[in-house]
Amino acid sequence: MNKPLFERVALIGIGLIGSSLARVIRRDFPETKIVACARRPETLEAVRRLNLADETTDDPAAAVAGADLVVFATPLSAYAETGRRIAPALRDGAIVTDVGSVKTIAIRDLKPVLPAHVHFVPGHPVAGTEHSGPESGFAELFHERWCILTPLPETDPKAIAKVKALWESAGSRVATMPADHHDKVLAMTSHLPHLIAYTIVGTATDLEEDLKSEVIAYSAGGFRDFTRIAASDPTMWRDIFVANREAVLEMLQRYSEDLTALQRAIRRGDGDTLYDWFARTRTIRRSIIEAKQA
Repeated sequence: MNKPLFERVALIGIGLIGSSLARVIRRDFPETKIVACARRPETLEAVRRLNLADETTDDPAAAVAGADLVVFATPLSAYAETGRRIAPALRDGAIVTDVGSVKTIAIRDLKPVLPAHVHFVPGHPVAGTEHSGPESGFAELFHERWCILTPLPETDPKAIAKVKALWESAGSRVATMPADHHDKVLAMTSHLPHLIAYTIVGTATDLEEDLKSEVIAYSAGGFRDFTRIAASDPTMWRDIFVANREAVLEMLQRYSEDLTALQRAIRRGDGDTLYDWFARTRTIRRSIIEAKQA
């Protein structure tokens, strides 16, 4: 049995990421007490049925009382208000972290409301599926995936080390980088692909009914992949695009310029340009496979 990294962990939000982390803690640190907080009674009932927590509550302040680790796993739009609610209840020396996809916003909304006697270690496990809710989680979700930490310069190194150790226990590779750099990287690797997927699937839904039914019936692998991505939680992705709009718009502009160039090549029948483009981008897929991120 591993020595617990934390005595009491409060999970504020327990969807896919939160419930997967709860399963990791249950597996690796069974002595750690877990408190799960969610707004909906049916979510808390699922948590109890799945034995993902020792206690459940719909009150964030009650959840964090006595916890030495607090994990924000809510949509980004809930951070500021939830942070204000829990601030008076946080114990001295508690570590507050999160799993949000936009780190500058996490820091903007949480840093001002957290008391000076706690340690703030923003984080982002770069892992997920199109499913949501506590039933969708699994302990292996983070295995061989990256978790990016974006601590502030003044953050206690010991607090950073403890959060890093938790994610390493989950099987993650842990990297550290500035929050604004993280947001720009994720705008390209995650946020823009989701935006494209939502757009393509949305275009398909606007087709004439007979054509739309055939698109669904004869979906090839590419369209199926887009529909899987576009099935992701709409609340979470609404918040991501609003929160990271500057970086997303920058990457979207670059993408639009490249798309225009390909459109021109197709119109002109310029096979050489198309082949060169496809051959160059094919190597990216091979690199992802070699990095074990496929």
